[in-house]
Amino acid sequence: MSSILSRYILKETALTWLAVTLVLLLILLTNQFAQVLGDAAAAKLPKDAVLAVMGFSSITYLTILMPLGMFLSVMLAMARFYRDSEMAAMMASGVGPLALYRPLITFALVLAATVGYLSMDLVPRATQRVQIISEEAKQRAELGLLEAGRFVSFGTDNAVMYAEKVSDSGRLTNVFVQRRRGETVELILAEQAAQQNGDDAGVRILTFYNGRRYEGVPGSHEFRVIKFEEHGIPYAMPDVTSSELALESQATLDLFAADDPAAAAELQWRISVPLTLLVLTVLAVPLSRSAPREGRYSRITVGILVYVIYANLLGAAKVWVEQGVVSQAVGMWWVHALFLLGAIGMLLHQYGIFSNLKLTPQARLLP
Repeated sequence: MSSILSRYILKETALTWLAVTLVLLLILLTNQFAQVLGDAAAAKLPKDAVLAVMGFSSITYLTILMPLGMFLSVMLAMARFYRDSEMAAMMASGVGPLALYRPLITFALVLAATVGYLSMDLVPRATQRVQIISEEAKQRAELGLLEAGRFVSFGTDNAVMYAEKVSDSGRLTNVFVQRRRGETVELILAEQAAQQNGDDAGVRILTFYNGRRYEGVPGSHEFRVIKFEEHGIPYAMPDVTSSELALESQATLDLFAADDPAAAAELQWRISVPLTLLVLTVLAVPLSRSAPREGRYSRITVGILVYVIYANLLGAAKVWVEQGVVSQAVGMWWVHALFLLGAIGMLLHQYGIFSNLKLTPQARLLP
């Protein structure tokens, strides 16, 4: 009977968790997809990297959604048991909190191990890959991302370029370029343009054919006009070779070796992800307790409020560790301990442990 009940609770919770997590992931990815498409349209991201960025983002989102999905799924499953009076039948059959927690903790441990692997290994690598893609996009010739009929910035000289047509080979037709050098503005109008690598690394040369170059200070009547058949201008690509990996992109072993409050805060944040899932699982059972026939979603508002407070306290604790306000030994662990003790206190109160402790020894001996 116990195994049948455990499988029943596990099935109800697992199916609810899967549905909740997938719905939340779809919502977040839809918003992320719009942002990524905007970056690709603005030439901040190669179009062939859109799907890769979306995939890496989904891995990062799972570290947030898996604990939240587990919390909500347990609350929804338990609330249905209470609403349909199934929980009353379980209690009448001698089912206590340990029997409820047995399948939940088993499922939670599997999810905690999975999300721990994501948080400690896959997410840093995914974040690092997204950073590399972004840097490679900056290093690529921005003109390679140019679309016909759109303005695009390129180089490091505050230059803006427009081309009426762009061939498959990268040849530009009816080109307009504006560059600023201090107060001086340069305008180039040409029939054709093409780019090539310069002799120095990080330098490209843009060659214009059959056009005019205007140079002067805006507001002044003195402009120099040059007519040319062929005119080349070099432009420097953004230097990102010396950029360092963000803490979110560094390997977990490197964070262990680092003697830095910020690294310690990031390490504790990664460890906190599976811990949060386990604590929320314990907390969800007493939070979901409701009267028979009460609505299944009546406790969800309270649960979401508790989750928001939990997440905000974790974020604040991380900042305090980074700033040295809280010692690394205390770190973020006090937040988990606080909510775990709160869950245990709620369980003891709901099952009358405190009431029994208040009874006198004589009263407890009475039949």
